[in-house]
Amino acid sequence: QVQMVESGGGLVQAGGSLRLSCAASGILFSIKTMAWYRQAPGKQREVVASISPGSRRNYADSVKDRFTISRDNAKNTVYLQMNTLRPEDTGVYYCNTVVPVGGLWGQGTQVTVSS
Repeated sequence: QVQMVESGGGLVQAGGSLRLSCAASGILFSIKTMAWYRQAPGKQREVVASISPGSRRNYADSVKDRFTISRDNAKNTVYLQMNTLRPEDTGVYYCNTVVPVGGLWGQGTQVTVSS
């Protein structure tokens, strides 16, 4: 079964940290460039970070130096460590391949940052 299961979200105060996890199944995870996306209320979904099979990382300017993406190919899991969170980081976070596949969207995990 092809699916992504995101977890780790929650409510946190500005300046706090969260670590998101995404467990993938049904794809050749180790050869895929994976990405974290977020959708803020009333906005389109945007990519915030990506990681290649060789662990080359890219970040949106808005999260650079605050977020760190990583992966564990043995566990088919991609992570997003989020530090120094801001209210504008609030949204639903999803993982998918860097060229998103419609059938891979999971339910996401809600991140809410209070000021």
